[in-house]
Amino acid sequence: MGSIARLLARGTALGLSLMLLGACTTIESGLQEAADSEALKAGYMPGPTREPITFENLQKADPQSSIGRSQHPKILAAYGGAYSDPKLEQTLAGIVGRLAAVTDDPNRIYRITVLNSPNVNAFALPGGYLYVTRGLLALANDSAEVAAVLAHEMGHVTANHGIERQKREEAAEIAGRVVSEVLSSDAAGRAALARGRLSLASFSRNQELQADALGIRQTGRAGYDAFAASRFLRAMDSYSHFRAAFQADNPDLDFLASHPAAPQRVELAERHAREFGMNGTGLRDRDRYLSGIDGMLFGDSAVEGYVRNRSFYHPGLGITFQVPQGFVIDNTAEAVLATGPGDTAIRFDGVALAQNSGLVDYIKSGWIGGLDVGSIRELRISGLEAVSARAAGGEYVFDVTVIRVGDQVYRFLTALPAASDASVGQIAGTVANSFRLLSPAEKESLKPLRIRILTAAAGDTPQSLANRMTGVDRKLEMFQLLNELGPTTPLQAGERYKIIGE
Repeated sequence: MGSIARLLARGTALGLSLMLLGACTTIESGLQEAADSEALKAGYMPGPTREPITFENLQKADPQSSIGRSQHPKILAAYGGAYSDPKLEQTLAGIVGRLAAVTDDPNRIYRITVLNSPNVNAFALPGGYLYVTRGLLALANDSAEVAAVLAHEMGHVTANHGIERQKREEAAEIAGRVVSEVLSSDAAGRAALARGRLSLASFSRNQELQADALGIRQTGRAGYDAFAASRFLRAMDSYSHFRAAFQADNPDLDFLASHPAAPQRVELAERHAREFGMNGTGLRDRDRYLSGIDGMLFGDSAVEGYVRNRSFYHPGLGITFQVPQGFVIDNTAEAVLATGPGDTAIRFDGVALAQNSGLVDYIKSGWIGGLDVGSIRELRISGLEAVSARAAGGEYVFDVTVIRVGDQVYRFLTALPAASDASVGQIAGTVANSFRLLSPAEKESLKPLRIRILTAAAGDTPQSLANRMTGVDRKLEMFQLLNELGPTTPLQAGERYKIIGE
């Protein structure tokens, strides 16, 4: 649950109020030739000491390198570490190498990291640190689209947007200390400060548009299809709508939150692209790219647990549960969340609890606001010790069920509007009673989902290929989204397409 194991290790106690709130994969080997060439131009090559030719050594003369170097471990921690796949790395190395050869900033050396995250995201840090998630790579359909994304991020580095943002953040931090002292007891004031920090974490719209222009120019000069930027903006917009339909919005770690695909932005991107010719001019390099991502992990990894339709499985923890029809599961960094009809919300997480601590005492220990002590009852779920209780707060009613497994306690928190008081217990009971331990055979059989590349045969349709996908809901819509197909776009026999399978 991104990762529930970390939550258990920290023993984090999360109150019911939260329910109401909404190894680096460095491609040095593949980029070495391009890096050496650029380093010679910039004077970054090691001197007579003959230090190893690495990104860090080539970067030493770059005054911005300390910023990226200090933030790099934090990025890895926030995005599940690095994702390593030699075939994918080689594919990305070729893209970055072409872009580096025509950069507006020949003194810059770049290092790219593939982040092991299903979020659709890409960004850059001062000093030439580039990041792209495997979630974004799964959405892209050719090398040109990935080139457009990376060139956009290179544009931020070239224009020193990260430095400008850091200066704004430092100024805001000084002001924030004063405000926090004055408003330290004011929840609204603290919330305002938090929103301000999130706002500063994004680039301004003008900076985004400047990076668009720089990136499209670099993409076109590298020989790629310059219209790839506008094409991928539309793909992200489609993904955003698809995700919204799933009611699984978690923008904090998402490219879409700071890179809106507004129609005006797409229009500007197309205008810049026309400087390189008509749509269809330039290299898309689709086949090579699809071969590069064939077999790449899709969605959650084993350490986070897997969502399969309406069920959640965690092979490492050996647990599973299911939500009712009409609910959608979102495996977030903090917990497993589920939303359903009638403004129902379910949160599942876990904490460490000593085995000599009673569950009734734990329920009454103060972490549940508005607890109805008279509603506490002991029960057993799948043979496991459990306790449930009711609570109320504001316009919501809650059902809380905790289940002990060894020295861990798993918690289901179900919230409904107070008007639905009668149904909260029924929904909560259905979900909590589905909780059980996985058998060794079940744990062994659980495999991660991966991107698989298929060639369409004569007579194949979007529906027939979508039917071959596993582990996802709304298969046809997902297939069309992954392959940038419209609702009525037919398949082309002999063309290659992405599906999701084990």
